[in-house]
Amino acid sequence: MIFPCIDLMDGKVVQLVQGREKALEAEPAEAMLRRFARFPEIQVIDLDAAMGRGSNDDLVRMLAANAVTRVGGGVRSVERAQALIDQGARKVIVGTSAFTKAGVNQAFLEALRDAIGRDRLLIAVDSRAGRIVIRGWQESTAFAAEDVLGALESFCSGFLCTYVDKEGMMQGTDLDWFRRLRAATSLELTAAGGITTMEDVRALLAMNVHAALGMAIYTGRLPLSELVELC
Repeated sequence: MIFPCIDLMDGKVVQLVQGREKALEAEPAEAMLRRFARFPEIQVIDLDAAMGRGSNDDLVRMLAANAVTRVGGGVRSVERAQALIDQGARKVIVGTSAFTKAGVNQAFLEALRDAIGRDRLLIAVDSRAGRIVIRGWQESTAFAAEDVLGALESFCSGFLCTYVDKEGMMQGTDLDWFRRLRAATSLELTAAGGITTMEDVRALLAMNVHAALGMAIYTGRLPLSELVELC
């Protein structure tokens, strides 16, 4: 499966480099919906909510009402997750709050799973310099992604794993890292971060890993027509 990404900041569709520097502003969200209409599902991330500086709830609600969506950003409470489901999200992505400094935030994940159901929960496990990063990728933890996937499986239906080192840089991704992650879990696995060429996409799909695509689509590096055919 291929998921085109719509990342929201200040009411606009944007793309960032490594979660920090804004590289571009795209067409309005409505226009992006039309561009992505042939894909079965869209990934929506509210960057403002992820960074704790507001939200784009009206846009999230509009997108979720008009497409099948997996939505993340700022899911730090059961109420926030339930609100996204109520807005129409098919699945909710939780990242920062899935972890504590010591490891997995088991109590929170149990409450979240019980509230919305394991099938509707995805956990974001994002890595930079070999360690999981949280809080909008601004804070590093002490543990590696491949070491925690097994401990997280009982709470979710799959994982969104971003290779932050190359996110938005159009320099390719680390296929070996995704192979290690694929070997570490039997659950659904979605790759993001640095996916630049059709060869990257095909390699991920061949190892039974989905691809979430942002910068390479927005810059035209990956043609939508070829990606739709792969879907």
